[in-house]
Amino acid sequence: MLRLLNIELQKLKYNRSAKVISIVYFVLITFIALIASIEFSFGSVNFRVADQGIFNFPFIWHFNTYVAAILKIFLAIVIVSMMSNEYSYRTLKQNLIDGLSKKEFVLSKFITVIGFAVISTLFVFIVSMILGLIFSDYNEIGIIFSDMEYLLAYFIKLVGFFSFCLFLGVLVKRSAFAIGFLVVWWIIESIVYGLLKWQFFKGTNIAENVSQFFPLEAMSNLIKEPMTRLGAVQSAATQLGENFTKSYDVTFLNVLIVSVWTFLFVYWSYAILKKRDL
Repeated sequence: MLRLLNIELQKLKYNRSAKVISIVYFVLITFIALIASIEFSFGSVNFRVADQGIFNFPFIWHFNTYVAAILKIFLAIVIVSMMSNEYSYRTLKQNLIDGLSKKEFVLSKFITVIGFAVISTLFVFIVSMILGLIFSDYNEIGIIFSDMEYLLAYFIKLVGFFSFCLFLGVLVKRSAFAIGFLVVWWIIESIVYGLLKWQFFKGTNIAENVSQFFPLEAMSNLIKEPMTRLGAVQSAATQLGENFTKSYDVTFLNVLIVSVWTFLFVYWSYAILKKRDL
């Protein structure tokens, strides 16, 4: 296991673009802290974003993982380019000549995927903890460490998404095409959902029940948007006669669906390499 990880680390060590993109990703996550300094003025009324409760424990775990997950496309580029470079520089063929099996090759990539997800999750945890300790109105231990399931959901979401990118990198061999395919797939999911929702099953929940099994939708459902959880938003909605009844929980079903897709993406990556003449 360590041998496989070391092989991938050596490749990443000399991949300048991967290092630059990874640094940009983690720098952007730290920019979440800049939200705290944003202040809006409406006439004589001034308010700072951080004072609205977005950095309160335990809400911060939900908010920060949701925002950080939006930025995952940066690491997705690294994963895809990491795979495409294997074909461009013929390192895949050389690894196989040196005795690495195709199964070990895919496993080494998946270990790298998990490594990126672990590092990113730990980074989000540290940033969130620092911001929470500075700005949160609630600092009791029990409150601080509640809702930690969002960090687990974030980790699972990254592993699933990066595994999808790994599969696309194996499938199409070119990073630009792989990212393009990812965008096309997202559009396809949206179109299918729209057809189910507005064309075939109007007035029912069938579209939602079906689309929750789509890979990208399943990953999205792991961490739902957090803003409507804020007390200020819910109070404003109540005054307008609206009522938010959606569930923000990380459900076992969503975790299971993404886990199954992750397994399938890794297995399909191996199956393609196994049959492909390299």
